[in-house]
Amino acid sequence: MLIGFVILYLVVSIALGMYAATKVHNARDYITADRRLPFFVVVAMVFATWFGAETVLGIPATFLEEDLAGLVSDPFGASLCLILFGLFFARKLYRLNLLTIVDFYRQRFDRRVEVVTGIAITLSYLGWVSAQITALGLVFNVLSDGSITQVQGILIGASVVLMYTLFGGMWSVALTTSFQMIVIVIGLFYIAWLVAGLAGGVEPVLEHAMQQDKFHFWPGLNTVAIIAFISGLLTMGFGSIPQQDVFQRANSGKSEGVAVWGTVLGGVAYFLFAAVPIYLAYSAFLIDPTLVTSLLNEDAQKILPNLVLGHLPLFAQVVFFGALLAVIMSTASGTLLAPSVTLSENVLKGWLTQGNTSEAHLLKMTRWVVAGFALLVTVYALWALGNDTGIHQMVENAYKVTLVVAFVPLVAGLYWKRATTLGAYTAIILGLLTWLPLEFFLPEGEGMMPPQFAGFLMAIVGMLFGSLARRE
Repeated sequence: MLIGFVILYLVVSIALGMYAATKVHNARDYITADRRLPFFVVVAMVFATWFGAETVLGIPATFLEEDLAGLVSDPFGASLCLILFGLFFARKLYRLNLLTIVDFYRQRFDRRVEVVTGIAITLSYLGWVSAQITALGLVFNVLSDGSITQVQGILIGASVVLMYTLFGGMWSVALTTSFQMIVIVIGLFYIAWLVAGLAGGVEPVLEHAMQQDKFHFWPGLNTVAIIAFISGLLTMGFGSIPQQDVFQRANSGKSEGVAVWGTVLGGVAYFLFAAVPIYLAYSAFLIDPTLVTSLLNEDAQKILPNLVLGHLPLFAQVVFFGALLAVIMSTASGTLLAPSVTLSENVLKGWLTQGNTSEAHLLKMTRWVVAGFALLVTVYALWALGNDTGIHQMVENAYKVTLVVAFVPLVAGLYWKRATTLGAYTAIILGLLTWLPLEFFLPEGEGMMPPQFAGFLMAIVGMLFGSLARRE
């Protein structure tokens, strides 16, 4: 019966996505929903897209294995990103009436900067989207009690998300995430109420966590620890600002005010609500310590799903897995569309259109890119599964390249009149030449600072040096 309800939920999501396809008449409809979305829908899209598999499965697992300091990148850095984008970037970018955020790099600098940043932003999504697809595989595996392998679950999940994203685009994301946000909020609060009853309330869970020093957050008073802490916060806090999914949600709002405050409120809601899955997973220490002990050694990401299956009634299981699927699919659809749009509009458009720049041709090309990127994401998810890469780690790694390549040119281009194209070139080159060798050849943990943070600092130096060396 539980699997039957899950299948019904998937069918409803696909139906909503297919209905959304009827609203798509051109590429602008597909990419920005023609900038007609109201405040609630923008808040829902920001919240539901970022409240993904890592929030429900990955973040709690990291908290159980480490402590609050392990979550500095997400949810702390992720929430910081959304709030900063809303306050300092949304209004300026909205006024430019762009189709993608990478269009800004072409307008402010040139085509070369557009292509490089477009490729970097597209690559950054591989880890994030793959994390969602991997989580779908894990859910199907747990629900079927192992009858569906995680590999088969990944293939099924990727097919479902592709189906409704491919045709409906941004309209599909808007309609499905509005529905899914309601499911997420109501579902997880209901589960938290039930779990609190089993654990003896909220206070015993918090007391147990405090006794285990789980709320340790601030770094030690030494240079390496402080730099690592700042890097973890800024990699996601800054690195996810030049992202198409964040821009796309703000840019789809029907006004500047909706773009700004919809993003800010979505970020605040994300930060506050991320505490719910952490509480649910940690309560397992009091409800079923044997389960926690066994799964901590196997896969901590399975603790929460197994807690629900083993201790809650059928209706609660239906609600939880419905909410979990809502979480994963809302994020997967949005993060599948964003890089595909970037790749088609800013990298491939000039090479593949062959002079045909009609809206119909661009829409067709974008849909082909969505399908191709979905295939690439599925392959990456299967590779990561074979290498035991956790969902939270996959998301954390996603923003290194955008921090190094795209963030500095975006900020300088918007806020520094003297920023030049040469400065953008120098920032990108110095950032990459610093980050890549350290990332791939320096043994982990042996550097004075994380490779992406070193690359970010050198990108700032490059922008200053290149822009001041010669005025264009």
